[in-house]
Amino acid sequence: MFQITILLLYLLAALAFAASRLPKFDARSKLLQVLAVLFAAVGVALHGHDLIGEVIQASGLSVSLAGAVSLIGLQLAVIALFGALEPTLRGMAAGLFLLAAIATIPMDMQPDVPTSSGLTWQIQAHILIAMFAYGLLTAGAIIAVFALVQDRRLKAGMLSSGNQLFAPLETTEKLLFSVTAAGFSVLLLAVLSGFAFVENLFAQHLAHKTVFSLLALLLFGILVAGRVFAGWRGKRAVYLYLWGFAFLCLAYFGARYVLEELLNRSWS
Repeated sequence: MFQITILLLYLLAALAFAASRLPKFDARSKLLQVLAVLFAAVGVALHGHDLIGEVIQASGLSVSLAGAVSLIGLQLAVIALFGALEPTLRGMAAGLFLLAAIATIPMDMQPDVPTSSGLTWQIQAHILIAMFAYGLLTAGAIIAVFALVQDRRLKAGMLSSGNQLFAPLETTEKLLFSVTAAGFSVLLLAVLSGFAFVENLFAQHLAHKTVFSLLALLLFGILVAGRVFAGWRGKRAVYLYLWGFAFLCLAYFGARYVLEELLNRSWS
């Protein structure tokens, strides 16, 4: 029931944010913005409450692919809500809320997932931090693709009323690098906690996960440093981000496939 309500709230927020940017709704722009923020805030609150209840249980963590997708949706919604404080980003916020709505759907279809009751609190904390890092950087990847679409539209000279849904490319890039810096920090914490709390990663058949995570961390670190010290922007920065995200996907989904499908072992 919660998932349906959250999905509807996110869809309404997306519609209201998008409409508030279109010229034909100028007269109702303020009202639409207020409604969008209200729908979004209630949706985020319900989504967060529901996700915490699904993942953090009395007997331990219940980690599933559907839960990871739902977490990404929640992070997209939070980024969209704060990003919408900048009027020109409300069109992007609409797109992010649409994706967040889609991300809530798998939670209704997932089977019961056993909890990780045998894990120490340190390992469970590491898993939560890693999930948060993956979700945040996935949100950044979506924003990176949005920046590429904007760049292509600008170079093609595509002019229409729909252009109001796109923020200036520089504004989108600033949001992307803010998410990158936050994602890099959380991923660094996840990697450090893994080395501190997970005993003998190689014996647990997680060597490939560790290697790909370190490669992703390196690329995101180079990107953050390049932005801060050399002012990197444009396609070079976006493509570097997407390469880092590709390694992150191999670390997470590749490790999950190897463990569960090839080695018949539990992800937790």
